[in-house]
Amino acid sequence: MNILVIGATGTLGTAVRSALAERGHQLFSVGRTGGDLRYDIADPEQVTALYEAADAAARAAGGPLDAVVSTAGDVPYKPVARMTAADYTAAFHGKVLSQLELVRQGVPRVAERGSFTLISGVLTREPIPSGSAASMANGAVEAFVRAAAIEIAPQRVNAVSPTLFTESVPD
Repeated sequence: MNILVIGATGTLGTAVRSALAERGHQLFSVGRTGGDLRYDIADPEQVTALYEAADAAARAAGGPLDAVVSTAGDVPYKPVARMTAADYTAAFHGKVLSQLELVRQGVPRVAERGSFTLISGVLTREPIPSGSAASMANGAVEAFVRAAAIEIAPQRVNAVSPTLFTESVPD
């Protein structure tokens, strides 16, 4: 399988990339600061360029792009009283709209029975202090996934909700 892994240079992305490579998949890794390809998925124009590069690489490897796995999405961790509308907007843009754009632009590029896997997070169901933006954004990702799964079948879209990583939690 040809798999595009976005957010591949972070803790979770590195683990996902390693697990998929161990299973023999052809990977195209993307990060803002590293990976095979460098793109910022918060920018729709860069998402277009990313898919053009990934599609060409997948075809050169002998097939279509079969799957997209995205672990990307930054959110601020601050107490509610210190959050601003700009903080919540940035969280929504960085975590939700970027994932929506990945799926929207990916539908015509991913194989007919291909898949999209997005990361939400445990804070949707188990909030923590200073995690309101993450709870909001992850909940929105999960709602989007449920709606998109109905619309794009037979392509699949799923959310995975991991626990917090030590470096994710504010001091």
